Amino acid sequence: MKKMLFIFLISLSSFTCAQNNNDKFISVAFWNLENLFDAKDDTQKNDEEFLPDGLKQWNDERLDRKFYNLARVIRSMNDGNGPDIFGVCEVEHKYLLDSLISKHLFDKNYISESPESPDERGIQTGIIFRADKFKLLETYTDAVKLEGNIKTRLILGVKLLYKNSETFYVFVNHWPSRRGGESESEIRRIKAAQTLRKRIEQVFNNDKYAKIIIMGDFNDEPINNSILSHLKAKPIICDSAEMIEKINSRVDNSDLFNLAYHSYSLGEGSYKHQDNWNMLDQIIVSRELIIGKKVRYQCNSFQVYKPEFMITKTGKYQGTPFPTYGGNRYLGGYSDHFPVIAKIILE
Repeated sequence: MKKMLFIFLISLSSFTCAQNNNDKFISVAFWNLENLFDAKDDTQKNDEEFLPDGLKQWNDERLDRKFYNLARVIRSMNDGNGPDIFGVCEVEHKYLLDSLISKHLFDKNYISESPESPDERGIQTGIIFRADKFKLLETYTDAVKLEGNIKTRLILGVKLLYKNSETFYVFVNHWPSRRGGESESEIRRIKAAQTLRKRIEQVFNNDKYAKIIIMGDFNDEPINNSILSHLKAKPIICDSAEMIEKINSRVDNSDLFNLAYHSYSLGEGSYKHQDNWNMLDQIIVSRELIIGKKVRYQCNSFQVYKPEFMITKTGKYQGTPFPTYGGNRYLGGYSDHFPVIAKIILE
């Protein structure tokens, strides 16, 4: 009996510590979910590929398996607690995020936001966040106007109030792909960067110390023109007090800093194309989240999240994320992208 009581006390103590530690930071994550479609035909969308009689032979059974797999990865984040703020892309509509939450993440107190997208396939961006920690104050939806009236995903923004104390602006992106060639399609991603930057400037005009978190699948890397020159997200290697001092001495509060740059500089990536790793999925923050005293990015907490169970173990694609499909062949995996994660410290 004494032994059992001792074990219980140790467990209770560990649980309390975990809860206390969890209140000391905000866990942020982003993941491209790789075509999270339902199996019903939407006559307003080009979703024929993901129907029972379509090329992918998509059905409710495969959707349930996809839900299970996604939830397994999400639950494993943040030491088994799941992320507090979770941006996603490649989801057909909000109902799918709500279904994922109600079926597999019902104990996490999550709610979702995912406005309808003008994208011809109907895929859109979305955000999931903890309702016990955050209150949704405002939603922003910015359409990217491309040449030839090409329709692409909305840039989704939310203004969140954390426990009636701190306000965060979070923007979720899925920029136009590199289809047709990287340089040929670059102008589309530049348009997306300019659209987002315009919104960011509006936020800074209202609050020059705004705490901004930008995340997404940008289909460009940290040193590409769209991110570096048009979004104005600077590379950062968060490794010294000297770096903080340098940023502190700058006058421009509207600076943005790319947390993914360090991993990118080490040759890491979130998506593998042919034989090359690409850091397409990134998290970018405002200056206040780098130098802030009460609320700030935890140095070097950005990482490409690779739980062992979602990595392809053998063959040509060894080391890559285990996807749902290989071409049109159903594999029953997770996604063709790894998620990216970071932590914000709360003093």
